[in-house]
Amino acid sequence: MSYRDNFDKELLEVVSEVDKKIQPKLSEIDEQILENQSKVLQAFQHNGVAESHLNGSTGYGHTDEGRVILERVYAEALGGEAALVRPQFVSGTHAIGVALLGLVRPGDELLYITGEPYDTLQEVLGLAGNGIGSPKEYGIDVDYIDLLKNGEADLNTIKKRLSSKTKVVAIQRSRGYATRESFTVDKIKEMIDVVRSVLPDVWIFVDNAYGEFSETIEPLDIGADVMAGSLFKNAGGGIVPTGAYIVGRDDLIEMISYRFTVPGLGGAEGATGSFLSLAFEGFFMAPQVTGNAIKGAIFEAALLEELGLSVSPKWDDPRTDIVQTVNFGEKESMIKFAEAIQRNSPIDSYVLPIPEEMAGYEDEIIMAGGTFIQGSTLEFSGDGPIRPPYTLYLQGGLTYAHIKLAIMGAAQYTFY
Repeated sequence: MSYRDNFDKELLEVVSEVDKKIQPKLSEIDEQILENQSKVLQAFQHNGVAESHLNGSTGYGHTDEGRVILERVYAEALGGEAALVRPQFVSGTHAIGVALLGLVRPGDELLYITGEPYDTLQEVLGLAGNGIGSPKEYGIDVDYIDLLKNGEADLNTIKKRLSSKTKVVAIQRSRGYATRESFTVDKIKEMIDVVRSVLPDVWIFVDNAYGEFSETIEPLDIGADVMAGSLFKNAGGGIVPTGAYIVGRDDLIEMISYRFTVPGLGGAEGATGSFLSLAFEGFFMAPQVTGNAIKGAIFEAALLEELGLSVSPKWDDPRTDIVQTVNFGEKESMIKFAEAIQRNSPIDSYVLPIPEEMAGYEDEIIMAGGTFIQGSTLEFSGDGPIRPPYTLYLQGGLTYAHIKLAIMGAAQYTFY
């Protein structure tokens, strides 16, 4: 039986027209994949990655040459001088928290210039929750500058708001659960240039979640000092089972490493066990898998807009991450589409996703997607808060073929 037998004839006709329309855009992404793959390949070659580097360490992790080389590869490919790439990071949020708290001291200010940080980071920074262990306990101020109504950074307010007390300026690249567009690297450069015009030496941090290899340049290439992200998003290539990274200036990574472990040890310890082989291979695969996810998002946007839904970004808009939003306008359609995503996943396809309350979120959340790695958002998934305009955040996909089949299946289940 052909896969076509699973779909309504009218839907297949729409898909055929969408395929023709988006083909030039997909070709652009193929070229982007080549550029990023070349960058990663050269980092492997320049740092002499050998078979012996794929073997991890135990105990303290002393003299772990593979770990050292892995971090050099990350630093070179992502535009930094040094990196921490460790399985001990439990998530991207953990790595971001370690990076930010490793840079600030009592009396300093940490200022987000891209609006309120996303839900799970607010407790880390003391903007929500009981504040235990947050910067507040250490006399560190955390604040943010609201975005303009059009979702752009408020550059004039940023200029006025910066002060000698501001130690770290933070930029969130991806939208989180906000309705704004994610910020392209060019937009991030505009923000960095404005900040540098007022405080040339301030440290600039970028939350790079979902962004690695989504363009051909990274925030460190255009003036950021430090950035961080998860290995079960783009950088892990869909096969790294845990961990995260922080990459940037050598002196700042050293400071951060003392928050990662303890003063005196920093990044010198930390066993890697069976982590290194997958970490090297996943990073090597990351440009291709990220490109697949972006191509899938382009297809999603084009098809769902043809079916009358509001999407962001549009299929032909510039892309800077692997997130595609779809507004359903009503609760029932959003939930039904999420159910269809689950039904079209390789793992747990029989499970019914149900909205529920989750720690760190103000509204009930629905999360759909059967993934090989728990919580992997480089794998195909969809989630979102149950609140108007009932937006589902579609993410990732290991292969373009799976994304296409899954979205067609979700459209069939929901609309036909």
